Amino acid sequence: MSYQKIYNNAPLFVQQTLISIFNYLAYKKRYGAKYEEKRKEYLANRGVSLPELKKIQQQKFDTFIALTFANSPYYKKEYADRFKGIKLPQLTTMPILEKNTLKERVTEFYSTSVAEGVLSKTGGTTGKSLEVIFTKDDMNDRFAMLDDFRARFGYKLGKKTAWLSGKSILTPKDVKNNRFWKTDNLYKVRYYSTFHIKDDFLGHYLDNLMQYKPEYISGFPTAVMAIASYGLQHGIDYPSSIKAIFTTSETLTPTMRAAIQEFFKAPVYNQYSASEGAPFIFECKNHKLHMELQSGIFEVLDGNDQPTQEGRLVVTSFTSNGTPLVRYDIGDAIKLSSETCTCGNNNPLVEEILGRTDDFIYSPENGKIHLTNVANSIKDVKGIGKMQIIQNHVNEILFLVVDDGGFDAASRKKMESNWRERVGDKMKIEIKIVPEIKSEKSGKFRIIKNTIYHLVP
Repeated sequence: MSYQKIYNNAPLFVQQTLISIFNYLAYKKRYGAKYEEKRKEYLANRGVSLPELKKIQQQKFDTFIALTFANSPYYKKEYADRFKGIKLPQLTTMPILEKNTLKERVTEFYSTSVAEGVLSKTGGTTGKSLEVIFTKDDMNDRFAMLDDFRARFGYKLGKKTAWLSGKSILTPKDVKNNRFWKTDNLYKVRYYSTFHIKDDFLGHYLDNLMQYKPEYISGFPTAVMAIASYGLQHGIDYPSSIKAIFTTSETLTPTMRAAIQEFFKAPVYNQYSASEGAPFIFECKNHKLHMELQSGIFEVLDGNDQPTQEGRLVVTSFTSNGTPLVRYDIGDAIKLSSETCTCGNNNPLVEEILGRTDDFIYSPENGKIHLTNVANSIKDVKGIGKMQIIQNHVNEILFLVVDDGGFDAASRKKMESNWRERVGDKMKIEIKIVPEIKSEKSGKFRIIKNTIYHLVP
C-alpha cells in the first residue's frame, strides 16, 4: 500500500500526527548546524550601510563562484576555461542561463547528491516540475534569512499560524465533511488547502479561521484575498487577532493588499524568491521592498540584455550551491526604485514586483496590460467572485468569471467598457460564466494565462 493510501485511510489524529512528523524531519534539515550561526550573522548585519552590504555581497560572490566552478559539472565543462576566477564586476560577461537549459540539463548542474543535499521541486505551473538540489548549508542559510525577515514582525516557529500554500493534504472524506485544513499541533500550524478555494467552501474556511484564531497568516495572496473578499461581501467582522500576514509565490497587487488588510485588520508584508533558490526581496515595516544583497545579485534587463529600471529579472543566488544559478533568467520581472527608506534597512529598493514575464495581456493597439492594471480593471465591477483571463490569440481574450450572485448585464457592460479602454476597439472580448476556476497543480492561482507572450514584440 502506498504512503498516500495509508494517509487517506488513517483517522484524522493519525493524519495530523504524520504531518507533524513530516515537518519535524523537514525542520531538522532547515534548522541544521549552520542555521543559528546564520541567524546571528543576519541579525548583526541589520542596519549596515549600503557600501558595507556591497562589500559583503562581493565576498559571498567570491566564495559562491569558486565553489560553483569547483563542484558543478556544467560550469566546469561550459565555462571554466573562460570564467574561472571571475570577479563580480565581470559577471555580466558570462552568458545568461535560460530556464529551458536548466530544465534540460539540470543534473549536470548538481554539485552534490540528493542523499547529501535537499531536493526541492518547483511548482511546474508552465509544464514539467523542475527538481533542484540545495546543500544543507544552503537550506539553513535560506531559512535563517526568511526567519530574520518574519522575526521583525514578531513571528517565530511555534506561534499559532494559518498557512495557505500548495500542500495537498486533504482526502475525499475531508471535502465531503467540509474540512479544508489539517493541523500540525506540534508546531501550531494549521494548513489550509488552496486547491478548494471557491465560494461554496469559503464560509467554512472563514468560520474555521475565526475559531482557530491564528496570530499570523502566511501563503498565496490570491487564496488569502479570496477569503477576505468573501468576508467583506458578507459583512463579516473578523476579530483583531492577526499580527501580520506574509504573502509569497504570487504577485501581490494593491487591490489584493487593500482587501486583505481591510478584512483581517492586519498589515501585509510581501516577500519574493523562487523554488529554484532565487535571492530574496523582503518588505520592511514601511512597506518598501528591499533587494537582499546578502542573498545574491539582481540584474534587471531589457529585451537587448541591457540594464534598465523595469524589465526581466536575472539572478545569481548565493544559496544555490547544490544547483548553482549564475545569471539565471528566472522568468519574472521587477521595477527598480530610486527612493531611499527610513526603516534602517539600507538594501536597494524595488518599486514593484511585476511577476512572471508572461503575466500580461497584449493588445496590438495599446501594447501590454500588466497584472496591476488587470486588477484595477475590475475594481468597480460587481459580482465577480473569481476571474481568470486567457489569451491564446493576439486579437482575442477570454474572461472566465465565477459569478458570486451579482454579475448582471450592467456588470458585463462595465467590464467590457473598462477593457475597451485598455485593449482598444479591435480585439474580440469574450466573457464566459463558469462554476469554478481551478488552481494550478502547485496550488497557485494564475489570474492571467498567456500562451502568445513569445509572439509579442
